[in-house]
Amino acid sequence: MTDRVLAIDGGNSKTAVALVDLDGRVLAQVRGPGASPQNVGLPRSLEVFEGLARSAARQAGLAPDEPIAAHTAAYLAGADLPQEEEDLRTAIEQRGWSATTVVGNDTFALLRAGTSNGIGVAVVCGAGINCVAVAPDGRTHRFPALGPISGDWGGGGHIGGKALWLAVRAEDGRGAPTALLPALIAHYGAGSLAEVVERLHFEQVEFDPHALCRLLFQVAAGGDAVALTVVDRLVEEVVLLASVSLRRLALLDEPVDVVLGGGVLTGTGGAVVDPVRERLGQFAPRAEVRVVDVPPVVGAALLGLDALGAAPGAELRLRAAYEPLDLAAGG
Repeated sequence: MTDRVLAIDGGNSKTAVALVDLDGRVLAQVRGPGASPQNVGLPRSLEVFEGLARSAARQAGLAPDEPIAAHTAAYLAGADLPQEEEDLRTAIEQRGWSATTVVGNDTFALLRAGTSNGIGVAVVCGAGINCVAVAPDGRTHRFPALGPISGDWGGGGHIGGKALWLAVRAEDGRGAPTALLPALIAHYGAGSLAEVVERLHFEQVEFDPHALCRLLFQVAAGGDAVALTVVDRLVEEVVLLASVSLRRLALLDEPVDVVLGGGVLTGTGGAVVDPVRERLGQFAPRAEVRVVDVPPVVGAALLGLDALGAAPGAELRLRAAYEPLDLAAGG
């Protein structure tokens, strides 16, 4: 069997699949909807992955009865705990796509996408927020990333909800005045936010927290003090995640990469990245903060190539096959 890697980056909002040979050549790439098992359930997740994997095989010209790859590297949102990783690995192995399978959290793919060796810290802030770290000796540190029950703060959904909360309180007098109020009223095309709340309650309009998250950053860019407090709190959280991970792995004083990714971080210019770089430098002066510039599926494929012992040239060829992310557009 020709050595191939089936790479899966399964996010909350989209799933990307790439089929790559051992030389780093991209044989096929397909995209589909988000399929986090936490959001859609394991059966639906597997249904989406199966469809995309088979589509990639057809695109690469493989016969229907031919194994898709030697190795499947699946890095998935929702694979937050060891039991979840094991359940997903077992389920994917039963699909028969490849001889071996590794399942991990998608933040590990982000880390590999942003580094040459998968060593360092990665913080992702997209629909949710998460952080993983890998030391040179192989030790890892991670957070459960299960939402408020595991102490999380941040993510597009959380921040968008915060924007609505602050604007409602500004209108009814419980909170400080903020430009979020007229911005949200205009966003919904309503006469007041009380009217919007009623419509949301009766499900007459859609609550899209990610759109409100983008709106909050726009208002913050205009200098609104209330919106800026949310941005500052996100900066604090990203620095906390990275610095705690570095401390737990005894890397605070070492030269180390800190990779940032996810639409909330990559789509806001320097609003979060620049202050994160400045504040993290106070804790880890030798850390280099960088924003990932290739899709996380590249990281999943690289982890797969690492597992198969591919030559260094394969990484260069694979990276060259992908256009750099348009960071201004949110990655």
